[in-house]
Amino acid sequence: MALLYQVWKRLVSYVRRIEEQERSNVTGLELEGVFTLVKSNNTQNNYKELLSPEQLQQSLEEWTKTSDRWKFQTSDRQLDENIYDLLGNSAFKIEIVEAVMQRLVTSKNFRPVLLFQRLADFYHRWCEGVFIDAVPSENLPQKKMLQLQAQNLAIGLRQVDINTGLNVLILLLELHRYAQQQDDIKAQINFYPSGQRHKDNFFTSQLLRVINYSDAIEIGNFANVVGEFLKGNNFSGAYLGDANLTGVNFSGANLSGAYLGDANLTGVNFSGANLSAVNLGDANLSGANLSGANLRCADLSSTNLSGANLSCADIYRADLSHADLSSTNISGADLSHANLTSANLRDAKLSSSYLNHAILFGANLSDANLNGANLDYADLCRADLSGANFNHANLKSTNLSDTILFSTNLRNAILICADLSYAKLNGAKLNGANLKSAILLGADLGGVDLTNVILNEADLSGVVLNEADLSGADITDAILLATDLSYANLSSANLSGSNLSGAILSGADLSYTNLSYAILGGADLSDANLEKMTWNENLEWEDVRGLDKAVNIPEALKQHLQERGSGNRELT
Repeated sequence: MALLYQVWKRLVSYVRRIEEQERSNVTGLELEGVFTLVKSNNTQNNYKELLSPEQLQQSLEEWTKTSDRWKFQTSDRQLDENIYDLLGNSAFKIEIVEAVMQRLVTSKNFRPVLLFQRLADFYHRWCEGVFIDAVPSENLPQKKMLQLQAQNLAIGLRQVDINTGLNVLILLLELHRYAQQQDDIKAQINFYPSGQRHKDNFFTSQLLRVINYSDAIEIGNFANVVGEFLKGNNFSGAYLGDANLTGVNFSGANLSGAYLGDANLTGVNFSGANLSAVNLGDANLSGANLSGANLRCADLSSTNLSGANLSCADIYRADLSHADLSSTNISGADLSHANLTSANLRDAKLSSSYLNHAILFGANLSDANLNGANLDYADLCRADLSGANFNHANLKSTNLSDTILFSTNLRNAILICADLSYAKLNGAKLNGANLKSAILLGADLGGVDLTNVILNEADLSGVVLNEADLSGADITDAILLATDLSYANLSSANLSGSNLSGAILSGADLSYTNLSYAILGGADLSDANLEKMTWNENLEWEDVRGLDKAVNIPEALKQHLQERGSGNRELT
């Protein structure tokens, strides 16, 4: 072992000496190499400038010219050579493509169907590796590479092949998008970059192979070169799992039934795209634009959508379980019947969105804005809604049992028949809300603002309402068995027909309150203010406690209770 260590030390010393000598000795030959490289780069830039829109237009039109017998003047072999010769040096820039398309569509020699057919045939053969795998004597990428290297242009074989293939792909994408706006040719030009689905192939993987091949020379190469040209094209059924598509433009594109699981889609533009039944599970869509997109029945489980724009998107019956939607704009979107179990919607914008019948079990909606949202029949059991804004929201028959509603804004919300049993409502704002027939069994409403709330026919049994503000509230025909209303403000509230058996009303303000037909059996009215309360002979007072300590008892009520001689011993 000692001998091996000595050998290793000598080798390390030797390598270091060689490196120091190389750094201190820059020979004339090396300097010449540096200048040659600079010259090479300048030559390459000059070459890029040589490819003008006029030249490209002329070539594209030449490739579709036919003889009298409808035979192409440019043979298939000549076409392949011309494509590599013209397109192999560098990738298209968007301004060049736009200029070429503008010139073509106004040209009398533009034959889009024939051009599409010839380029599509080349593209499919390129995808299969026909050109780069050819023998040296027929290898067009190699021939182009040697030609460029003879001009002192440093470029590799794969770079030439990738440049050519991606440029052809761009032309096909542009031809497809143009044709779909022309009724006379749109049926003849249908481009499928990833190939067409067949009975035996549920997904197509051709485009994924193109992406991975392009990124072999530089990560993100495909997205940088082709990304802006993907808009409005057809990718239905494409398999793009784990693909790197950062920042590409899929606006208006058809990706229905595609697989994009685990893909990097950061900042992608999906606005107006068809993503129905797409699989985006575990994908990264942070900062993506999905406004107006069709995501019906899509799989978005565990997807990162933080900071994304989903406004006005159709997300009906989509699976968003465990997804990260924090700070996402989902206003006006349709999320009805969607599965948002354990999703993170913290600080999300959901105003005027549709969440009826949605499943939000255990979801985090803290500080989210749901102003005017529709959550009819939604399941929000055990969700965190602290600090959320539900102003004017519709929560009819919604399951809010065991939810956290600390400081939640529920002003003027519709909570008819909602289940709020055991909900934590400390600091919540419910003034003006409609809680008719709602279930609040075991809920904590201590100190909550309930002014002008509607609670008629609601079940408030065992609810903590001490010091709550219920002034002017409609609590008719409600069930308040053993409810704690100590020191609550019930002035001008309507409690007619309510069952307050065993309720704690000590110190409560019942001035101007309507208690007609109410049941107060066993209730505690110690120190309660009964000034000018409304009552009738049907009011049940059996075993009421604390009347001797109540204040401002109407004289007519005192006389009535003394005459009945029941439940009123404390008044005598």
